[in-house]
Amino acid sequence: EPSLKNIDFTLHKGEILGVAGLLGSGRTDLARAIFGVDAIDSGVIAVDGKKTAVDSPKKAINKGIGFLTEDRKNQGLVMQLSVKDNICMANIAAFSRWGFMRTAKEAKVAGSFIKELRIKTTGLGQKTLYLSGGNQQKIVISKWLCTKADILIFDEPTRGIDVGSKVEIYNLMNKLVNGGTAILMISSELPELLGMSDRILVLRQGRIAGEFSPKETNQEEILQAALGGIGEA
Repeated sequence: EPSLKNIDFTLHKGEILGVAGLLGSGRTDLARAIFGVDAIDSGVIAVDGKKTAVDSPKKAINKGIGFLTEDRKNQGLVMQLSVKDNICMANIAAFSRWGFMRTAKEAKVAGSFIKELRIKTTGLGQKTLYLSGGNQQKIVISKWLCTKADILIFDEPTRGIDVGSKVEIYNLMNKLVNGGTAILMISSELPELLGMSDRILVLRQGRIAGEFSPKETNQEEILQAALGGIGEA
């Protein structure tokens, strides 16, 4: 049985579309399908109104899509690598010429992200391993901004992050959407979804169980949609 069924939605430029749902509702499956990690059996993904074959992460990146996975330690970052290498990793092509890495260019770009996102690090060469969760998450965001991604999928963007860094990540997300970026944000935290989203989709058993406006809904309504009616098939 497919993990996603009859999924149909539009993500607009300059908007944060929140995705709620219980564990196993298909939230992460949706992100993986959009990013080309998992193949879709049928249906169409369109970017800028044009049908797009996103059947691999590489193609997704080429189409300007970035995916901040829930598990940043194992999937978003190479912990043993430096801050600079992690930031520049997804866009190697921009930093190589005739097969040689343009280290000065890498350093310049990585340095500008460290400054702009206020990443607390001892320097470009510091191993990512030694940074706090919030700073590691900012490096993942930098990595995707470095590819010039204008569609970002955030899966649990503030899990395991201290309150101060959470606020910084939220400010950063708002700044991105103000600049026209489109963000799909998957989160288990209902206050986060209500506080950050322009619209909220609720998934249940791989289907969209409802769409809500944060201004006109509350945690109970979203939870009810996520749980479904009593005795529903």
